Amino acid sequence: MTTALHTAQEFTFSRTFDAPRQLVWDAFTQAEHLAHWWGPKGCDIEVAALDVRPGGQFHYCMRLPNGAAMWGKFLYREIDAPGRIVFTNGFADEAGNLIRSPFHTAWPLEVLNIWTFDEADGKTTLTLRGAPINASEEEHAIFVAHFDSMRGGFGGTMEQLAAYLALLGG
Repeated sequence: MTTALHTAQEFTFSRTFDAPRQLVWDAFTQAEHLAHWWGPKGCDIEVAALDVRPGGQFHYCMRLPNGAAMWGKFLYREIDAPGRIVFTNGFADEAGNLIRSPFHTAWPLEVLNIWTFDEADGKTTLTLRGAPINASEEEHAIFVAHFDSMRGGFGGTMEQLAAYLALLGG
């Protein structure tokens, strides 16, 4: 099965890590690793469920410094270890049902994410491409309007991943 984004308004983000691809893949697909780096800076992550296979899910809670909790969910579509992972993600409730974003009522319910893991000379470049699916024109516009914010958020998350990989010796 091939999954492609069907919009010219996709979000892209890339970061190179001083770590082998398998280690970066493991950090991205294993609960014991995800809990150490996934999510915005300053948040604690609780992994409620993780089943990395087509049809599986990652359901998690982000606990903010002020004590508030936000839930998220990935639904995996494609897994091509250790080179590519495709999933939809969105905000969720504690039971795993998709819900509207707490920060904007017109944020898309689902975003299709394609992550690639490319290794060269012992370093791994992790690249994200993402775009809303099943979204209205307004939801697409809100998504595009938040590109700078998403770059900042993913930048912080990837800084946490880099620090975590360094602790693992990668």
